Amino acid sequence: MIRHRYRRIVWFFARIIINLILWDVIFPRIGLRRWSRNNRHTRYVRYAGAFRALAISMGGVLIKVGQFMSSRVDVLPEEVTNELAGLQDEVPEENFDEIRPVIEQELNGPLSQVFAQFDEKPMAAASLGQVHQARLFNISRSENETQPDVLDVVIKVQRPNIENIIATDLAALQTVGQWLQRYPPIKKRADVPKLLGEFTKILYEEIDYLAEGRNAEIFAEHFNQDGDVLVPKVIWSHTTKKVLTLENVLGIKITDYDEITKEGVNRKTVAIKLLDTYLKQIFEDGFFHADPHPGNLFVRPISYINERTIGENDRGEGQPFQLTFVDFGMVGRISPDTVSGLREMLVAVSTRDTRRLIKAYQMLGFLLPGADLELLEKAEKTVFDRFWGKSMSELQNISISEMHEIAKELRDLIYSMPFQIPHDLIFLGRAVAILSGMCTGLDPDFNVWDHLVPFAKKIIAKETTSQAAFWVEQIKEILRLMFNIPINMDRVMSKLEAGEVEVKVTRLSEQIDHLGIAMRQMVGVIIFASFLLTGIQTFLAGYLIGGQLLLFGAGIALVFVFFQFPKKKS
Repeated sequence: MIRHRYRRIVWFFARIIINLILWDVIFPRIGLRRWSRNNRHTRYVRYAGAFRALAISMGGVLIKVGQFMSSRVDVLPEEVTNELAGLQDEVPEENFDEIRPVIEQELNGPLSQVFAQFDEKPMAAASLGQVHQARLFNISRSENETQPDVLDVVIKVQRPNIENIIATDLAALQTVGQWLQRYPPIKKRADVPKLLGEFTKILYEEIDYLAEGRNAEIFAEHFNQDGDVLVPKVIWSHTTKKVLTLENVLGIKITDYDEITKEGVNRKTVAIKLLDTYLKQIFEDGFFHADPHPGNLFVRPISYINERTIGENDRGEGQPFQLTFVDFGMVGRISPDTVSGLREMLVAVSTRDTRRLIKAYQMLGFLLPGADLELLEKAEKTVFDRFWGKSMSELQNISISEMHEIAKELRDLIYSMPFQIPHDLIFLGRAVAILSGMCTGLDPDFNVWDHLVPFAKKIIAKETTSQAAFWVEQIKEILRLMFNIPINMDRVMSKLEAGEVEVKVTRLSEQIDHLGIAMRQMVGVIIFASFLLTGIQTFLAGYLIGGQLLLFGAGIALVFVFFQFPKKKS
């Protein structure tokens, strides 16, 4: 552990916590609420400036914390996010004399032999490593003479001693976390040690560049049918645990709004594409890019692209482009059960179904034991009525008086706050938060509801089709059994006529009764299947009333089938 670094981080957060307690807890209780409220904005900007200076000077994990906060333009004041925005670009670069030995040791040779050309000036500096441009000798050129002599690549290399720095920063954050865990409202709703444990796990995965290369290939495979999404290829011959070599994909930083507009790309279309890619990652793939800050996302206009197929984003709304993802060190994996809960939540929000939303909360583990579900449902209805359908700019412009009115209306729920933070969803929440800010930055009038609702309808249609397929298989099996009954009975009767079996009259009577029941069941099942399949197709085609009537008929037929089962004799 680097002790002076540890003490500096801990002391910084201790000062911030003391100031927050003094100004936001103690002063309002002794009659100084107005004074505290009036200078709150200035204080928060000052805190942000102090944190930015600390993160730039120290690097490491603190940069990632600041990058997350700088992307929350949808929640934090503009002055605060502007203060932290420089952390995307102002990470100090490492002295190349310290970087060169890492590359040469990992790739087993001097730079002049390993690369055709290497730029010692980094093109980007990140919290855990930095990126250099280079050129590789094209060893495959002999097979295809049309290929260039060299390949343009980028080299991502870890900073020296980064593991020790990470260990120190995490130890400091754990100390701060222990302080926060003693505060009852936080302890009740979040297991801070588990959250930090999840953060630690993903952070150490991020400094394994072999794992990052595999993550990039998985992500590329998921989007291999989408020409609008680009993932750089991994050059495995020049990749190790500490050095990652990727093809060089030129592009415009996703927050360089003026340059995007200058190239004729519609920023609203970029925001839509960004949201669509994350909806797919979260709700379909269960595997998502967990670090979507502006340094890892680029817009690649048609003018940058050579011999690549563009997908469907050219809709007459500006120049076609590719959305380029880089840096797959931090990815999230979502279990099937969690995906089911998230889908339930998406459908509930899109349809404004408060009961279904509460069910989703329960599936995801968001609710504390003993939560008042009736009160929560009432609160969700209020939120839907006030905010559903509003664009980002409309949400940002909600008046303070309206917020106070809502808070007064929901005071019982706010007082109890029956929510907790599942530790396995913390990075998903982080990614969605950053994504929200980026979409707002690209298009201040971006309306997320316009895109969530169609996606939710697609999920509902898929689930309905899946359930229909299940029932079709069940019906096929029942029909197979039903049609086999007469054949089996014919065999029984043949054996009876031949005198091969001895049958009591009561047994024969039972068989005849069962045969009649089976025939009635078969007729009922055929009617049920016809109504069910026709009803589903009619419903999905948009004829809601007709579909509902047919499905109701299927239900009646199914009830008829169940009532045909023979009753057990006492």
